[in-house]
Amino acid sequence: MYTKLRLLSLVAVMGLVLTVSCRTSGPETPARTVAEFFRKYENRSGFKATTLSAGFTTRLLLARLGKLGGNNELAQALTSVREIKMLTFTPTTDRAQRLVADGLNKEVDGLLASERYTSIPVSADSASTTITRYAIRQQGDRVPELVATGNVEAVPESFALIAVSGNFTRSQVDELIKFLPGAVGELTQ
Repeated sequence: MYTKLRLLSLVAVMGLVLTVSCRTSGPETPARTVAEFFRKYENRSGFKATTLSAGFTTRLLLARLGKLGGNNELAQALTSVREIKMLTFTPTTDRAQRLVADGLNKEVDGLLASERYTSIPVSADSASTTITRYAIRQQGDRVPELVATGNVEAVPESFALIAVSGNFTRSQVDELIKFLPGAVGELTQ
């Protein structure tokens, strides 16, 4: 009887340890792709997901481009946009802030690394306070997806992920990187 009780206690303690260790590693299995990340979080409380179609997006961005004085490489990049997906999260509790710091950013870093995205360095003069990192997925000499991560404007503890899909050259991506911070600010208002 004593050994059965001891064995049962040992199993219960091991189960508790496993439960705690799984819980500290995150709420569930990390997403493996950008699309999976959007599906995982888009309907959760506190998250806001926005998808802009090519027709609407292109018209809106080209109107913004007209205000900037025009740039042929950028105009070609904008007409190559198929879709822009944005996911934002503004934490209101300490637990939510930890999710941003320890969960979301690490999960995105992991999926970008596993999917072989290439990080794009951004010069300090073109860096935005809201978008802090860029990465691309490249197929040959074309770029089908540009991903930007950072935070919501004026909310440093927040999280934002923007995925721009299309068919871009590398020089078009460079122009989009210069243009994206201002356009995202307008699109999210």
